[in-house]
Amino acid sequence: MAEIEHHEGAQDLEKKIEETRQRFKNEFLQDSTDKYDSRDVERLQQDDAIVEGYLTWRLYVVDDALKMIDESFQWRKEFGVNDITESTIPRWMFETGAVFLHGYDKEGNKLFWFKVKLHVKDAKTILDKKKYVAFWLERYAKKEPGMPLTVVFDMSESGLSNIDMEFVKYVINCFKVYYPKFLSKMIIVDMPWIMNAAWKIVKSWLGPEAISKLKFATKSEIQTFIGLEYLPPHMGGTDPFKYSYPPLPDDDFQTPICDNGPIVSEDETESKEGELEGKDGLESSFNSTEVAVKPKKGWWW
Repeated sequence: MAEIEHHEGAQDLEKKIEETRQRFKNEFLQDSTDKYDSRDVERLQQDDAIVEGYLTWRLYVVDDALKMIDESFQWRKEFGVNDITESTIPRWMFETGAVFLHGYDKEGNKLFWFKVKLHVKDAKTILDKKKYVAFWLERYAKKEPGMPLTVVFDMSESGLSNIDMEFVKYVINCFKVYYPKFLSKMIIVDMPWIMNAAWKIVKSWLGPEAISKLKFATKSEIQTFIGLEYLPPHMGGTDPFKYSYPPLPDDDFQTPICDNGPIVSEDETESKEGELEGKDGLESSFNSTEVAVKPKKGWWW
C-alpha cells in the first residue's frame, strides 16, 4: 500500500514539475528573454531538483512556485550570480572575515557564519556585500547540491551601529526566495536586548514557513544546536579555527571515508603539517590583520 502511495506521489510530482516548466515557458519566457540569464533557464528545463526545490518551498502550488522562479531568476541576472567569482569580489571583504562557511551543526548542516560586530552600515558598499553573500551561497550550492545550511548570526559585542536592516532583509530573501529549501535554521546568538525591536521587524519579513526556523540562543544555549568542536572559544567551544585569507576557509567539506579513515592527499598532509607549525604565527597575524583591514568604525551592515 505504501509503495502504491509513494508511486502516485512521485507521479504527481513529475506532473507538477512538467506543468511548472511548461507554464514558465509559455507565461514568463514569451517577450522577456532578456529578463533572465539563459543558463538559469536551461537548468530549470533540465534539472528536476531545481524545480522541485521551488515547488516544495511553495507547498506544491504551481502559481506560487512560478512567481518565486521569476523573482529569483531576475535577481540572478541583475546580480550576475552565474559570473560571480573570487576575483570579482573586493579582496578586503574576504580579508575581514565577517561572513564565511565553516563547520557543521549537530544535524550535519554546514554553518554559515555572520560575525555581526564586524559589520557597519555603508550605502557605498551594500551592493558588493550582497554579491559577497551570493558568492558564498552559490559556491556552496555547487559543492553540496540539495544540502541545507544553518545560518549563525554571532552578535557578541555588537550594537545598533552594526545593524543594517536592508542587508538583513536581503539575507532573509536569499533563503526565502532566491535559494529555496536551503535554510535549515537561522540562529541568533547573544542578541543584545537593545536590538529586540529590530528583530521583531525581521520576524515579520520571514513569513510563516521560515519563522519556525528562527532560533534565539545565549552562548550556553547554542550548544544544543552546535557541538563544542565547531563552536569558537567565546561561545564555550573548542574549535581552534581562526579566520584568515587567502585561501578561502570553507574547504572542510565532508571528506569521503575509506576503510582506513578519511582520504587525504599527500599535498593535504604536507599543508596540515605546515599549518600546525605556523599556527602561533597565524593567530598573531590574524589579530593584527583584523586591526589593519577594519576601517575605524568597522564595516558592513
